[in-house]
Amino acid sequence: MLYPIRFKPILKPRIWGGDRFAPKGRRAGSTNSMQKENIGEKWAISGITGDVSVVSNGFLKSNDLEEITEVYMGDLVGDKVYDTYGTEFPVLVKFIDTRDALSIQVHPDDDLAAARHGSRGKTEMWYIMDCEPGAYVYVGFNRPVTQQEYLAALTGGRLTDILHRYEVRKGDIYYIPSGTIHAIGPGVMLAEIHETSDITYRIYDWGRVDTNGNPRQLHTAEATDAIDFEYGKNYLLKVSATPNTANEIISTPFFTACEMIIDGEMRRDYYALDSFVACVCTEGELRVATQGGEELLKAQDTVLLPAETEEAVITGRGTMLEIFMK
Repeated sequence: MLYPIRFKPILKPRIWGGDRFAPKGRRAGSTNSMQKENIGEKWAISGITGDVSVVSNGFLKSNDLEEITEVYMGDLVGDKVYDTYGTEFPVLVKFIDTRDALSIQVHPDDDLAAARHGSRGKTEMWYIMDCEPGAYVYVGFNRPVTQQEYLAALTGGRLTDILHRYEVRKGDIYYIPSGTIHAIGPGVMLAEIHETSDITYRIYDWGRVDTNGNPRQLHTAEATDAIDFEYGKNYLLKVSATPNTANEIISTPFFTACEMIIDGEMRRDYYALDSFVACVCTEGELRVATQGGEELLKAQDTVLLPAETEEAVITGRGTMLEIFMK
């Protein structure tokens, strides 16, 4: 019987990163080299080649996600998921902490990514876990824009004038389909769920330079072809958050996400679900128990429930995202 599986976090230094993900005792003022580089991302579950997550608990400890998927197949990820994706885990679960703004960027869709990179595209979702006053994100255009108008704004240094700027609040949820121009501003911590892909086209980077003093690479031509110029899409999602209920945020071909506000105890029946379930704690302290074992989750903790899980009992007080495939 498989159990709730935890993985070693993969820490990613970023030029715009903050210090919330630094190992204990290595926050601001530390001489640790990783701290100096600023940790912008913490990957909780990853199937990205070269960054495949490694199990940190139980009898599967030290095996990576691809290895255990190869052995347990549908019992781990679900029969339909395994038939579709094989040993590649289909979603990446990460946390992002921004000290500075990310570049304005776009991700290609599946077709374009396959043609250019032999990869999947990158549709993603953000859940705002915390933010400073006045924090913001850019998602999409603020009016109908043609490709020519976009290029004129870009070359003229007026790109942000045509982007939709959202003032963020804790608990906000954004859905960013591939092809959507976007950027995360400073002072934001969020959970991000997306397809297993790490392809980003950087459009504008605020004039920053790398550690060698060179401007960071831009992908103007690639990005122009990848941008979806359709106007009027809804990116900020509204969810009726009923306590002790799985409140569905969104269901797409890439992943389904639910928000659960736990107050006391909640039981989830997974018997008919042919999929893994990633439980992502965004606030509070929660205990997730199944027939295979139990794990205590705090904010930024993630656990993977195998597809053979029939029921989970979640106790405590906090908020959790539930990610699976339909």
